[in-house]
Amino acid sequence: MLTSLSNLHAAAPVVVLTGASSGIGHATALAFARKGARLVLAARGAEALDKVVAACALLDADALAVPTDVTDAAAMRALAEAAIQRFGRIDVWINNVGIGAVGAFDETPMEAHQRVIAANLIGHMNGAHAVLPHFRKRGRGTLINMISVGGWAIAPYAAAYTASKFGLRGFSEALRAELGSLPAVHVCEVYPTFVDTPGLFHGANYTGKRLRPPPPVLDPRTVADALLGLSQAPRDVTSVGSVAIPGRLAHAVAPGLTSRITVWLADRALRRAEPSPVTHGNLFEPSRVHTIDGGHRTLAVRALPVAAVALGGAIGLGLLWTLRPHGKKRPPRHAARSHALRDPLRD
Repeated sequence: MLTSLSNLHAAAPVVVLTGASSGIGHATALAFARKGARLVLAARGAEALDKVVAACALLDADALAVPTDVTDAAAMRALAEAAIQRFGRIDVWINNVGIGAVGAFDETPMEAHQRVIAANLIGHMNGAHAVLPHFRKRGRGTLINMISVGGWAIAPYAAAYTASKFGLRGFSEALRAELGSLPAVHVCEVYPTFVDTPGLFHGANYTGKRLRPPPPVLDPRTVADALLGLSQAPRDVTSVGSVAIPGRLAHAVAPGLTSRITVWLADRALRRAEPSPVTHGNLFEPSRVHTIDGGHRTLAVRALPVAAVALGGAIGLGLLWTLRPHGKKRPPRHAARSHALRDPLRD
């Protein structure tokens, strides 16, 4: 019996998870705990982490809290060392931290843009840099980078967020190519659409308006299940959410048109939004809300038809643009119609 228990303990995967105190991270910690994984959980807030560890303990999972700021490379190395010291190895490393600053680029403080890049891009790079020597030594391991559909399509009034996600997609692809000689070392990219987390409450908001995610909005547990699946069967790219792939297609076929529609929808939403105080959010201090859900899903269902029509229209118009006849000169009447189409999207 003792041998069986020892073998069972050795077989349980060791998972390091950043951004574990709320939202996707909190849901992911519980999903892995239910499967018996041994967890090393990281976030800036020690008190919030302790609560997640306690919740994992109720599921009979062995979890360790390591308060960590992902923008600190030395702290990330210490996180990896703590995991190895406690459990002897690391099987899966999930870079899950993501923050944002919403507002017109030149009306958003430069230090806010820098902090978003530091957390979302440099933080993921710090995680990879900390764990890859261990993966190389073992000849195996899975690195998962949480990116979002924002790595393929722009997020208006979130220029630094967009830059960080586009950069993170390039970093992940380059890293995977670099590790090609190690077939058992995997670099996985995850692209969820908007998720119902407290993220918009946490994030910096320089618009003066109350922010809501556009529909459809994912349950964080759906993303957690996708991460759990990748730990068992790694693959390069995983999209989560019904509009993730159509959104990528629309941007690939007609990026300019898709961007104009996206900005038009964002402007429309901001004009209708209620006033809200300007805030730095959790850019420079730990978050204060540590729930899994953000409470957006019920409200988002009402606006789902509008989002579906807009997305379908973007894809349809993009395909028509791509398949249009390539004559030498278009009739003036056709040009007038094109101009009439573009103007509303620039309002």
